[in-house]
Amino acid sequence: MAPTRKPTDGLLARVNFPLYAIEMVTSRHVLVAGGGGASKTGVANGFEIYEIHHDGDKYVADEVIRHETGPTVVMNCAVKNDEKRTLLMAGQESHCQMYLVNTVIDCGDNLGANAASPGSNKTDTEGLRKRRSISQQRTSGTTPSVPADTEKKPSTGNQPQRKQIRFEIKTADSVQTDFTEAEPLQRVVRISPNGRLMATGGMDGHLRVWNFPKMTLRSDIPAHTKEIDDVDFSPDSKHIVSIAKDGLGVIWLINQDKESKKLVWNPPANCRYLLKRCRYGLVEGQKDKFRLFTLANPFAKAGKAKGLLQQWDPEAGRLTGVVEIDESLAALAVRDDGRFVAVGTMFSGSVSIYIAFSLQRVLHVPNAHAMFVTGLEFLPVTNFDGPSVTGDSEAAVLSISVDNRICVHSLPYRHSLPAWVAIFAIIFILFMTFCFCSYVGL
Repeated sequence: MAPTRKPTDGLLARVNFPLYAIEMVTSRHVLVAGGGGASKTGVANGFEIYEIHHDGDKYVADEVIRHETGPTVVMNCAVKNDEKRTLLMAGQESHCQMYLVNTVIDCGDNLGANAASPGSNKTDTEGLRKRRSISQQRTSGTTPSVPADTEKKPSTGNQPQRKQIRFEIKTADSVQTDFTEAEPLQRVVRISPNGRLMATGGMDGHLRVWNFPKMTLRSDIPAHTKEIDDVDFSPDSKHIVSIAKDGLGVIWLINQDKESKKLVWNPPANCRYLLKRCRYGLVEGQKDKFRLFTLANPFAKAGKAKGLLQQWDPEAGRLTGVVEIDESLAALAVRDDGRFVAVGTMFSGSVSIYIAFSLQRVLHVPNAHAMFVTGLEFLPVTNFDGPSVTGDSEAAVLSISVDNRICVHSLPYRHSLPAWVAIFAIIFILFMTFCFCSYVGL
């Protein structure tokens, strides 16, 4: 039986617009995006960045910055973060809009001049509302940081300089990625792990691969006859998988722009299924081995048919594992080390975490959201940009929904026998075996 959510988990933050996309910007900062669309309902469009930390009892999210995108809602996004810069690619209607997310570290006397005070709604020339500047250092043994607008005390020679991180967001290039005549719409965008390619899919069913960050078209593949639901790059950036509403799942060889494998399987109970989401994942301890995970939902009214979490061998295009779930599925995430998989449901807004290799469910959070889950993102464990968020959990996943909420769900460390207990048990078994053999005269 999978454990239920800890009481300290749950709501991290609430925004004032529906959420559709979530991405980690750094090992400690998460970006959420969405909006109410072009209709004049008073619901904003844009994205916000939060810093996540653990205060010893629970995970906490502090808002760092908010950027509004005018009349265009952000339905999907991808982030490429390296040692020099961070690029955000946001799907806004038929176009993919690039944003430059510059990280600025303030320390010492620069804090008061550069950081924005909490609650400030001041808009700069880029349409940016800076609400709060968050401390970058929250490690144990250091003096806790305070908001930048707090009265600053005179520093002494023995006090370390306080550092705070903030972001400056600038609008850059934009490129049209979907060319449907009626209502063109980019449905998904991904950036390759090596940072050289970008893939987009939309209503016209074309898989387009772009040189990144130049955003010049490299390949235009008429991959599907209906709209694309999801795409993902393999960890070695050599393949890309696409799934669409035509029922097909295809793995493409990028260098040759040709089909490598089709995802073929026999649905249970002769029910028609459509693939919904796809994600590659590493195989632990093997850098050149990958798994592929997909979600599949019963098509239309399928009676008691269940949603499926599927595991594939992408080299063979062979299904290697399936888990049935009581309802249709909406969101999928794989942790960066490939150890855990998370799924979010369509109707009950529930979230579950599975062990990747065995597909054993280890955490179930019923009714995590009031509506369907639109995005999941694991807190990372392998990052170059600093220590990951630490807590008393083996894994933690963030979830978003159109209910405007950001939630966290953590998996407590699973208990195992202490080493001394195991040693004592072995000695006891050997002793009893010796006594038994002596008793029977062996």
